[in-house]
Amino acid sequence: MSILPQEELVKKWESEQASLRQQVVEEDTEDWQRCPDFTGLERVGGVDLSFIKGDDVNACAQLVVLSYPDLELLYEDSQMVTLTAPYISGFLAFRETPYLLEALQRLETTQPSLLPQVVLVDGNGLFHYREFGLACHLGVLSGLPCIGVAKNLLQVQGVEKNEKHQSQIASLQKGGESFPLTSDSGKVLGKALRSSDSSTKPVYVSVGHKISLDTALRLTHSCCRYRVPEPIRQEMLKHCCSPAGCRNKWIFNADMRSREYLRVHFPTAADT
Repeated sequence: MSILPQEELVKKWESEQASLRQQVVEEDTEDWQRCPDFTGLERVGGVDLSFIKGDDVNACAQLVVLSYPDLELLYEDSQMVTLTAPYISGFLAFRETPYLLEALQRLETTQPSLLPQVVLVDGNGLFHYREFGLACHLGVLSGLPCIGVAKNLLQVQGVEKNEKHQSQIASLQKGGESFPLTSDSGKVLGKALRSSDSSTKPVYVSVGHKISLDTALRLTHSCCRYRVPEPIRQEMLKHCCSPAGCRNKWIFNADMRSREYLRVHFPTAADT
């Protein structure tokens, strides 16, 4: 890959984002999405990319597929990757999408029956500077319904982590309640979701591709046992093996499994 000066690279990426943004579908496209209990949905995916401590180039790309509604592990793929694109704020997808897309393509080639019907992405979708975050990028390129689920608030288009925002969070009394993330222009870019009764800190849900915001919100909540939805966070206890030998340890889903992979294979690894 040829290396462009950052200013030229930003212009190139902005143009690509604008072109791909036009392909995003912000409404329900699948029959299961229109059912109150998501009848017909059997496989939910989660993707994440975690870095080695002190290293912003080498990372673990993780894909997991869980059964729905039981949220049991059906498939996992962990790969160490070397990122070639530079980090530029607002363009994270150009660094990470290729490796997450490759994981989905490997699954489609080797075990197509396990391909997820929807993917929860550890990051944002339309809730983004140019309304085209990682979940949108992956969704458009993969053709799969995708949902952005961010653990931290991206302060963008007039949405700020201010007193008003904190007051709105405090108004969420139980799991499933939410409030809109509205831009200066009045457009709702996503929603802050209190995902469980036990957690007062919300997650930020936005459309990635081929799903409506309301459906994305309902599905995300239905996948939550704790604050972060299971395809992205941890699920259950299982006996599993490491190079050091077999022992009891957590089975993690995308976010936690990628970090666990780094801890096992790279002892100095730490959470990003």
